[in-house]
Amino acid sequence: MKRTKRTKLVHEGKYVAEVDVELLEDPEEWSPHLSLEDAYRLDDVRQALRQGDLETATRYARVFSLTPVAVQAAGRGRQRPSTRREESGS
Repeated sequence: MKRTKRTKLVHEGKYVAEVDVELLEDPEEWSPHLSLEDAYRLDDVRQALRQGDLETATRYARVFSLTPVAVQAAGRGRQRPSTRREESGS
């Protein structure tokens, strides 16, 4: 059985968590798949984030807070290049 380390992202509300898991590859089974322990860990992190329990979530994952970014329209006053092809009049 081959094991590959991956990082799964769990997004809930204004938080995102990076959870380290191992993907298991076995020619005899559906592959790749998570171990039951890793699947439960992902569920536990998601539930903790939903409840706002950051202490529990940080036991199993790296937790980040998401912040919305206000973006102004680029190039105000400038004309945007046309994406349409110019039709040639014959």
